[in-house]
Amino acid sequence: MIRLLDLTKTFHLNGQRKTVADRLTVDFPTGQAIALLGRNGAGKTSLLRMIAGSLEPTSGQILSDGTISWPIGFAGAFHPDLTGAQNARFIARIYGVDTEAMIEFVQDFAELGGQFHQPMRSYSSGMRSRVAFGVSMAVPFDTYLIDEVTSVGDANFKDKSARVLHARLEHSSALMVSHSIGMIREICTAGAVLENGQLSYYPDLEEAIAHHLRNMQVAAA
Repeated sequence: MIRLLDLTKTFHLNGQRKTVADRLTVDFPTGQAIALLGRNGAGKTSLLRMIAGSLEPTSGQILSDGTISWPIGFAGAFHPDLTGAQNARFIARIYGVDTEAMIEFVQDFAELGGQFHQPMRSYSSGMRSRVAFGVSMAVPFDTYLIDEVTSVGDANFKDKSARVLHARLEHSSALMVSHSIGMIREICTAGAVLENGQLSYYPDLEEAIAHHLRNMQVAAA
């Protein structure tokens, strides 16, 4: 379970104040894949970053009784002068994962051939994304944070990515941000809508989607 307790986050930019989380108190139950819905700029990514621990809240607490991933597919922690294999080995050591098993999994998943043993500064963005997604899936977390993950590559590679993600979520929870309602319906079992600093949680995914679509219609009008 992840609990937001009186959580507040306010940004100050160019003399303007924006609150994306206003004293939120919400429980995300264990065993659910929860869609985090909201308009652009509502603060969904900021909320995921606070839960991941990479962004400090203005006030309040985030409590959890399990391990939480970094946002899946995030490649910003990779060292460009290390190879894909070396980066994978380093992350495996940080999280206490068997290093050889990590390297074998990521190498098989990313399908980079010999390039896996070349410096990551030589990788295309798509190659980095493959390694980042593979590393994320190689570490067993209780909750995975998913922020607009779009698999790169051909249809077969995208299918493989979806199978791996589904396999992880058979035993783990998730918080997922995506603008694709189809992908949300495929993966998620519940939903939460972030709007004007307030978060509404729905055990019924379709109720969350309906709330989100109403907000979008109001914004369009």
